[in-house]
Amino acid sequence: MSDGFQFIDIVFFAMIAAFLVLRLRSVLGRRTGTERQRPEAGFGRPAVDRPDNVVELPDRRRTVAEGPTDAYTGTPLAAGISRVRMADASFSPESFLQGARGAFEMIVAAYAAGDRATLRPLLANDVMANFEAAIDAREQAGEKLETELVSIKSADLDEVAMEGRTARVTVKLVSEQVNVVRDKDGKVVDGDPVRVAEVTDLWTFARDTGSRDPNWVLVATRSPETED
Repeated sequence: MSDGFQFIDIVFFAMIAAFLVLRLRSVLGRRTGTERQRPEAGFGRPAVDRPDNVVELPDRRRTVAEGPTDAYTGTPLAAGISRVRMADASFSPESFLQGARGAFEMIVAAYAAGDRATLRPLLANDVMANFEAAIDAREQAGEKLETELVSIKSADLDEVAMEGRTARVTVKLVSEQVNVVRDKDGKVVDGDPVRVAEVTDLWTFARDTGSRDPNWVLVATRSPETED
C-alpha cells in the first residue's frame, strides 16, 4: 500500500517539475517585443553610456582603407579624405553625411526651442557661447523663435582636412525652412509663417583623432555669402 502511495508521489512531483520546466522555457525563450534595443551609434545617439555625441565613428577595428572611397576618387576632396582615413580608418564620408543630416535637425530644433541641454554636447565651447547668447537675448526680449524644417534638400562634403591631429569636415547643407519670430503677445516681428525659404549653411565638424573620444562637435557655422 505504501509502495503505491510512494509511486503516486513520484509521478506527482515529476509532473510538477515538467510543468515548471515548460513554464520557464516559455518565459525565458520568448521575446515580447518590449525589450530595450541598443541605440544605434550615430549623430546624437550614443551606443554606450556616455554623453550625447554628434558623430560616433564606426568600429575602429576595421582594416585601414587605402585612399578615399570610390565616390570621391579623383575629386578635389580626395586628398583630404585620404588624410583623415590615414588618421582614422573608420571614417566614412557616406556615413558622416547621413549623420550630419540628423545633427542638423537636432541642432536647428534645439536652438529654436532654447534647449541648451541638447545643444551643449553637440557644440564646441565657442559655438555654444554664441548660440547661448542669441537664446538669452531672445528670451530677455520676450520673443519666441518658431522653426519648421520642411526638408533637407542636400548634404554634401565641402571641405575635408587634417589640422595636426584634428580632422575637420565641412558639410554644405541646403534646406527648406519656415522661420518666424514672435513677440510675447504672439505677434510676428520677423519672418513669414507661410513662406518656405531655401537656406544654405556650411557647418564644420571636428574631432581629435588622437583622442579615445569618438565624438565630433560643431566648431563653425557660416553661410556661403559670408565667405571671403
